[in-house]
Amino acid sequence: MQSADSSLLTMITRMSSLFVRTLREDPADAEVPSHRLLVRAGYIRRAAPGIYTWLPLGLKVLRRIENVIREEMDGIGAQEVLFPALLPREPYEATGRWTEYGDGIFRLKDRKDADYLLGPTHEEMFTLLVKDLYSSYKDLPLAIYQIQTKYRDEARPRAGLLRGREFVMKDSYSFDVDDAGLEASYQRHRDAYIRIFDRLGFEYVIVKATSGAMGGSKSEEFLAKASVGEDTYVRCTTCDYAANVEAVQVHPPAPSSYDDAPAAHAEQTPGTPTIDTLVNHLNEAFPRADRPWHAGDTLKNVLVTLKHPDGSREPIAIGLPGDREVDQKRLEGQLEPIEVEPFDEVEFKKHPSLVKGYIGPGVLGEKNESGIRYLVDPRVVEGTRWVTGADVDGSHVIDLVAGRDFTPDGTIEAAEVRDGDPCPRGDGGVLETARGIEMGHIFQLGRKYADALDLKVLDELGKLVTVTMGSYGIGPSRAVAAIAENTHDELGLAWPREVAPADVHLVATGKDEHVHAAADRIAHELDKQGIEVLYDDRVKVSPGVKFKDAELIGVPTIVVVGKGLADGTIEVKDRRTGEREDVAADHVVDHLVRLVRS
Repeated sequence: MQSADSSLLTMITRMSSLFVRTLREDPADAEVPSHRLLVRAGYIRRAAPGIYTWLPLGLKVLRRIENVIREEMDGIGAQEVLFPALLPREPYEATGRWTEYGDGIFRLKDRKDADYLLGPTHEEMFTLLVKDLYSSYKDLPLAIYQIQTKYRDEARPRAGLLRGREFVMKDSYSFDVDDAGLEASYQRHRDAYIRIFDRLGFEYVIVKATSGAMGGSKSEEFLAKASVGEDTYVRCTTCDYAANVEAVQVHPPAPSSYDDAPAAHAEQTPGTPTIDTLVNHLNEAFPRADRPWHAGDTLKNVLVTLKHPDGSREPIAIGLPGDREVDQKRLEGQLEPIEVEPFDEVEFKKHPSLVKGYIGPGVLGEKNESGIRYLVDPRVVEGTRWVTGADVDGSHVIDLVAGRDFTPDGTIEAAEVRDGDPCPRGDGGVLETARGIEMGHIFQLGRKYADALDLKVLDELGKLVTVTMGSYGIGPSRAVAAIAENTHDELGLAWPREVAPADVHLVATGKDEHVHAAADRIAHELDKQGIEVLYDDRVKVSPGVKFKDAELIGVPTIVVVGKGLADGTIEVKDRRTGEREDVAADHVVDHLVRLVRS
């Protein structure tokens, strides 16, 4: 039965009654533009570190983003489900992730002392649900997804919605009988993600990525371009190579002969505990005939401590050219879920053979005196010659040859990636770096979780086969911040139309009754056309404040009913370009409907 009160169906949001309070000053804890502006414009409020309350305007944007995602996921045949956020320990114990997550998850006990966690991700639950309901190849392929709140105990929540402890995720999973099916499912999801991010209206790049704790093989990230992004990615200047720095694989030089290399010799190098002091001393005391010594001629050995998920600790040494630094995030990306901590004084006391500032391969390696695993940068290949510590205070070894004088325990991709580095494809191109915000991540998980949880189906021959899976995530709540970062200007937010909290921001200025009556009429006529209106009908608020609020809130079309009405015109402004035009009052509704629907 239709309600007699048509106002119940209205799409008009009135500023006079909207639950919002705009601010002129930035919040003290805001570090990035999106955080500052979302708080100032009345979209979110901080509840605790890394935890935010969504206000009506913010919730509208979040829901619009979710709807874009739903439309595209439904478009590839994926079906929506919803899991609980409170999850039992047992499935995560079976996959080893109860331990692997370490301090990164919220754990709790019920009154019966049973262990639970607040879901950080739901691979286990998806796998078990399919196992519970499906048993034949005829049931596959299958793609199911949810949009659910996730919880991770971030050690350093920051940047508002970009790195929180509670956040909204869309996670979907594909289930196939074989690898060919997984490849097809992966491509369908990848294409859907491209359509989603095109519709969300910000610049993004697709890059090769690591799978990390998720496991699996092929992995790609969708990064929103943003100078405040926590992810560094690289692109080749001559080919289509693009990768998160964590996934960059150095193109190592070919091994070289060392038959004519002089024997390694230790030399006194007093007062040279740093690379700079060492290079200066080498050029003064041991000048080369062909060229000066450079930092890249030295082999720097960096010590760190690995904290394993089970709580055990392990020291390792990383050997890399002296002109490079260890990239902490890149190192952690290779070792996830292991955490990396500094090698402190307590650790040095446990290993008296280590001489600060003069550590060399001589004492490193599991078979050597220190027993510390020694991993080197891929550039340290057989035949390369180095200057490095002699494990004696004030002494270095010159002409130490890899493969002849020392053999590391393995290699690791931990050195910083820099502009100008050669492209890993080895085609002569060079890399350039940029920053981005991770918005989506897609994986070919393979059979990791199906094996752990025994997800099998009968194939066409009646044989039990393990299902192969794909995992595909998008962060809708992070997208709110990422879009804000990508589209704001000096005046405030500037939403793309697809995700804005309203289609039109209608501003009635002054106290003239005719102005407000005309604005009311426009609001209701737009409403009848299905155009969502944010209507600033506040009577006791000055035009200047209303204009500043409209710019700050960022609805893509701002309509001002004011002095121009006397001449029969109404101002229509494009929030994103700043362009203004005067439109005849009698035609403004039709004009706005065409504008919004175009």
